Amino acid sequence: MDYKLGVDVGGTFTDVLLIETDSGTIHTAKVPSTPDDSSIGVLNGIARVCELAGVDPTAISHVTHGTTVATNAVLTGRGARVGLITTRGYRQILQIARSYVPGGLGGWVIYDKSDPMAPLECTREIPERIAADGSVVEALDEAATRSVLEELAGQGIEALTVSLINSFTNGDHERRVAELAAEVMPGIPVSISCEVIPEMQEYERTITTVANSYVRPEVAKYIDNLQRELDERMNGARLSILRSDGGLSTASAAANFPVNLLMSGPAGGVSGALWIGEQGGFDNLLTFDMGGTSTDVSLIENGKALVRRETTVGDVNVRASSVDVRTVGAGGGSIAYVPELTGALRVGPQSAGAVPGPAAYDNGGEAPTVTDANVVLGYLPATARLGGDMAISLARAERAVQTIADAIGLGLEEAAEGIIKIVNENMFGALRLVSVEKGYDPRNFALIAFGGAGPLHANALGILTGAWPVIIPPGPGVLCAYGDATTRLRAESSRTLISKLDATTPEVIVAELEALDRDARKSMLAEQGGRAGAELDDGQISSQFQVDVRYSGQGLVLTIDTSAEELAAEGFAGIAARFDALHDQLFTFALDADKEFVNLRSVVQGPPANVKAEVRSDGAGSVEEAVIGDHQLFADGRMHEAKLYDRARLAPGHRVPGPAVVTEMDSTTLILPGHVAEVDAVGNLLIRPVA
Repeated sequence: MDYKLGVDVGGTFTDVLLIETDSGTIHTAKVPSTPDDSSIGVLNGIARVCELAGVDPTAISHVTHGTTVATNAVLTGRGARVGLITTRGYRQILQIARSYVPGGLGGWVIYDKSDPMAPLECTREIPERIAADGSVVEALDEAATRSVLEELAGQGIEALTVSLINSFTNGDHERRVAELAAEVMPGIPVSISCEVIPEMQEYERTITTVANSYVRPEVAKYIDNLQRELDERMNGARLSILRSDGGLSTASAAANFPVNLLMSGPAGGVSGALWIGEQGGFDNLLTFDMGGTSTDVSLIENGKALVRRETTVGDVNVRASSVDVRTVGAGGGSIAYVPELTGALRVGPQSAGAVPGPAAYDNGGEAPTVTDANVVLGYLPATARLGGDMAISLARAERAVQTIADAIGLGLEEAAEGIIKIVNENMFGALRLVSVEKGYDPRNFALIAFGGAGPLHANALGILTGAWPVIIPPGPGVLCAYGDATTRLRAESSRTLISKLDATTPEVIVAELEALDRDARKSMLAEQGGRAGAELDDGQISSQFQVDVRYSGQGLVLTIDTSAEELAAEGFAGIAARFDALHDQLFTFALDADKEFVNLRSVVQGPPANVKAEVRSDGAGSVEEAVIGDHQLFADGRMHEAKLYDRARLAPGHRVPGPAVVTEMDSTTLILPGHVAEVDAVGNLLIRPVA
């Protein structure tokens, strides 16, 4: 039998999902993350799930992985020492940047701009010039370029970026500089902007290529080491890495273009939610992924996740496609505290993380956290075992939360409920960012909750958003690993083409898009060489054309999907109408103005994964047979009698009335008073108000 494995690394736990590709049989495991070297946690998780499933690791042919290595390198400032080569006169391009200060009108008061990822002392200019139409204004001075490269080599740079003016129209000079760099500084990875992001706007193209260089050595080392371990333990299983836009990248492409991985971790949850939504018949979803350190939210409309043409990590903003995920520092490990200055309860963004973790983990943590509050309230029963084998200490949780109760003068349970309400409001704010502030009414969507802590807070978030039903998928704690295992290979090719819609023809645009499509397909097939060369052919690849459009004379660009068939049938009318509609949705108005193309793009995808959710038959027994004990929980200011349920004993058609707690290996679901959960055909818990 052949197996496929998905693995997702979180701040607290590493989740692993093993799928038997023919039958769809699934096995899961959770192990503690290893922040110092996340590959250790990955390998531990693989060993654990194979042990539980009784599977020989050599039977696994594919390993798909969502990683935070690139993200963490940016957030912690542990990237490479980057050298930057620019056209003469553009040395301070990163320092000038864009005149944007985050934080609203008063943001400049507290804005502490981080240092550029390529320092000025490692930035050099070279004599050369390409015109906007791609013609050569000034030939590349190779002697001067070689001298500059020798200077940078002497400064101990670990990666090199080449970003020359107008290279998006003609990359010959950049490619020649890369050839010279290979001679002068062999072994130093070189990123050139005409390959990383061949689109206009010099600063965005430069910062994106610099970011690629900044994380490239660490990501390449991580991928190489992990692939080597897989070769030794699993007979050469093919490794694929999840991209920020929710597609899969081959290991080689991920190592060469790691700027596309900056949102790899959160994208796994969105991909998993897409898969679950497809299996359960839900096209419009708000995703709610709550882990130990943070919460990620996004929106799925008509079976497609919203994708942005930019990725933001910390205060670094790069031009790379990513799922529109918003992150808030609210997780099970978020620490509650009462500042002496205000005396008002606060929760997060500081987190107890994986080490030492919440006090309830009995691993040395003493600070009160969201998890401790859930334990005190009875939402997370002390009899539960996290990940299947981690015990919970009620006494330590109570001791930690009591410090908050004493500080604000409330009872233990009231203080714990206050912690939960505050963290819920923080997460509701993030959900508003991807729904209300994008022109969407959350009441038109279902809320799908996952992550280790998501199902504990999902019912409350459903009340706040009005999004029903609240969906708790099977194995919610490992849904990100579902996403890693079920997503498709993805690649794209783009170019800038500035033209008003009425100044060109559909035939010209189609020809350009088809040329980009050929490049993207060629790239995907080339990357599939070696391990998987026989697994993919051109007929299995699907394409989606995209055009970036703006009102003529404005800077704001919106991405519109199109096709060769549409352009041939109706010209640009459909593109113009969808652009106006999207502009009106986002900004409440549309202009009677000329529109123009900015960028063209072809996004190609490999075949979908052959993984289907098991359709379960109706339960033969009653729901009472799933009850494993009586319980008490505190909600709305008072104690309630409740029931504990074993999710493994629930079957389609069963209804679980609240208040109740449903336990399983990787997560715990809370059903509040006045609500009921029903099990659907594929095992989802669907929570709705009783009324």
